[in-house]
This record gives sequence, structure tokens and C-alpha cells, in this order.
Amino acid sequence: MGAEMRRIHVGNALSAFGLGFTVPYLYVYVAQVRGLGPMTAGMVLAVFAVAALIVLPLAGRAIVRRGALPVLLAALLTAAIGSLSLGLSASAATVLLSAAALGAGQAVMQPALATMIVDCSGPETRSRAFAMQFFLQNLGLGVGGLIGGHLVDPTKAGSFTLLFAIEAVMFLLLVVVMSTVRMPRSPRIDGTPAQSAKGSWKQLLGNRAMVQLCVLGFVLFFACYGQFESGLSAYGVEAAGISTSTLGTALAANTLVIVVAQFAVLRFVERRKRSRVIASVGLIWAVAWAVAGYAGLGGASQEMATAAFVSTYALFGLGEALLSPTLAPLVADLAPTGMAGQYNSAFALVKQLALAVGPAVGGPMAASLHAPYIVVFLLFSLGITVLALRLGRRLTAVQDQPSAAGSRVVAQGGTEQAPAPA
Repeated sequence: MGAEMRRIHVGNALSAFGLGFTVPYLYVYVAQVRGLGPMTAGMVLAVFAVAALIVLPLAGRAIVRRGALPVLLAALLTAAIGSLSLGLSASAATVLLSAAALGAGQAVMQPALATMIVDCSGPETRSRAFAMQFFLQNLGLGVGGLIGGHLVDPTKAGSFTLLFAIEAVMFLLLVVVMSTVRMPRSPRIDGTPAQSAKGSWKQLLGNRAMVQLCVLGFVLFFACYGQFESGLSAYGVEAAGISTSTLGTALAANTLVIVVAQFAVLRFVERRKRSRVIASVGLIWAVAWAVAGYAGLGGASQEMATAAFVSTYALFGLGEALLSPTLAPLVADLAPTGMAGQYNSAFALVKQLALAVGPAVGGPMAASLHAPYIVVFLLFSLGITVLALRLGRRLTAVQDQPSAAGSRVVAQGGTEQAPAPA
């Protein structure tokens, strides 16, 4: 990696650290420490999602027009203000406004950092760059949650104020670090129409391959990430009799598999078609849901049910490790020249929608309709395989398997062209 990419990865790690550092403790802070009740605490969590849904469509146009780095710096400053004010807030109104600022800032960081990775990498290094991003994001989330949990004390409001203040300082430090990044000029390819650089949602929706990828992404995030902390955990407790400590072990197993497998699977991913890699993830997750069904519905002993439930999370982690060097680079290769910010923001918006809908649908179903819950999400996983294979028919050979393209580059969301002279 070059110096610029190293700084970008520092930004990825620290932004994920900030998310894990404070978000898991928001409910306790608002409901109990500030005494605002569970309803206000629930509204705060909803504000995070709503703020992201509002700002992400705007972020794409801003990245295209102003560049990813200025948008990232503005997002960091917004998140720092939101974090600090959240730690000092005592009323429902100020807590909600602060949460909106923090949620909006953190939401915009994702597509901005992803676009910076695209601009600082080439087709031959992009998969590894995004694999490193995913690895550091998981590491940051885990370390942030671990440290934050040891700092807070529900009996002392000052410990939460310190927590949010540290997060604000970290965002400001990240502003200083990212200000030193010198972004390369966006590549231009002869023959690119002038309108391709404009952040046009109409143009994006006209890209059938990108629309299919967004549909596939929604199903992916809905059937996996949207179930981790809601539906699947509720199913484990209610149907399989899993303890809260076992839930923690299952999440740790998920992270461990990602950390161990992430770079081991890169060579496998780089030599195969992306659509088939995504299709294999659907099959792996179908097996994971079947194992979860055995844990809660198979009449197994408690020890076997526990082992099966932990294995479910581990299998999800293997699928995630396969996706990280596949999905984000594919979004970048589908984007016409100058439109990476728009496409990254659109895909982040799809992810956010899935993460908002997933718990709302999966949570109540998992708590009371155990067998239908498993069957529905097993079918969703098989649907991922079908959608991925259909998407493969819309991709060019270069988009589906860049390693087979040699020195060719992808432009215009599907046109293979020779590199322009320096």
C-alpha cells in the first residue's frame, strides 16, 4: 500500500472504532443514565437510521461534485459535534438532535472512504484494498466495543460524557490525519460523455446491472446483517435456549472467522467470477440457516444446540469474508468515470434500508414463529444464489473477473477500452 492508502485505512479503522465505542451503549445512556425512558432511547436509535437515509442520497452528489475528501472532512466534523453534544445533552430534544448529527456524519463516512479507496487503487489491487477495509472495520468495531464497555458506569453520567468526548476528539484527530491525504486526479478515459460525471440518479437507475446489484445487496444485508442483533439472537434465546453469554461467544466466533479467513480467501476470490463467489455465499448462508434450524427445532441436547448456534455465526462470517473483496469493487467497476461517489452512496443507502427493515421483520417473527422464520430466511439465502447468477449474465467479462482482463480497464459501466496514453 502507498502512504495515501495507509491513511485511508487508518480512517476506516478509527471510524469503525467510534461506532463500536458508543453506539452499543446509547440505549442505556439515554434511557437510564439521563432518565429519558425507553421510548426516547428507541427514538434515538431510529434517528440514526433516518438521518442516514436522508443524507446518503445527497452525499453521492456532493462526492461527485466536490470530491470524496472534502465530504469526508465535513462528515467527521459533523460527527464530532454530534458526539460531544450527545455527551452533554440532558433533554430529549437535544439528545435527538445530537444523535441525528452523529448518525448523519457516520453514515456519510462510509461512501466517502469507499470512493477514496477506488481513487487510490487500480483494478488489480482493489479487491485487496476492500478486504483490508472490511478487516479493519471489524477490528475497530470489536476493539471499540471492548474499550467502551470498560469505560462506562451506568451509575455515573460523567463516564458517558467522557466516552462521547473521547469519540469527538478521535474524529477531530482523524480530520487532521485525513487532511494530509493527497488524492490523485480522477482517471479520465477518452470518449467518456460529459454527462457521466454528473451525479444523476436517473443515469444510475438506467444501469440495469447496478439496479440488479442493489436488489441483490438488499437481500444480502436483509438476510444476514439485519438479523444478527435482532432476529437471530431472539431465535437463539427463545427457540434454542441460548444464554446471553453464548450470544457473545457466537458473535466472537463470527469475528474470529472473518479475521482468520479474510486474507486466506483472497486468492480464491481473485481467481473466480464475482457472480459465482456471491452465489456461493448464498449457499453457505443457506447451510447456516439450516444449522440454526437444527439448534432450535431439531430436538438436540443443549450442548449440541449451543455448538450449532455458534457454528451458524461462524458460517455467516465465512460468507462475509467472501463478500468484502467482491461487492464493493464490483460497485466501483460498474460506475462510469467520475460516478464512483454516486454509486457508493446508492449502495450504502440500500444497505441502510436493509438494516432498518431487517430487524423490524425478523425480530417479531423469530420470537414467536420459529419454524417459519428459519424457512423464510433459508429461502432468502437461496434467492441470493439465484440473483447472483442472474447478475452474472449482465456483467462484462472484465467486471465479473478482473484478473482475467490483463491490463484492460472498465469504463462506462460496462465498456472495455484500452488505457488512455499518459
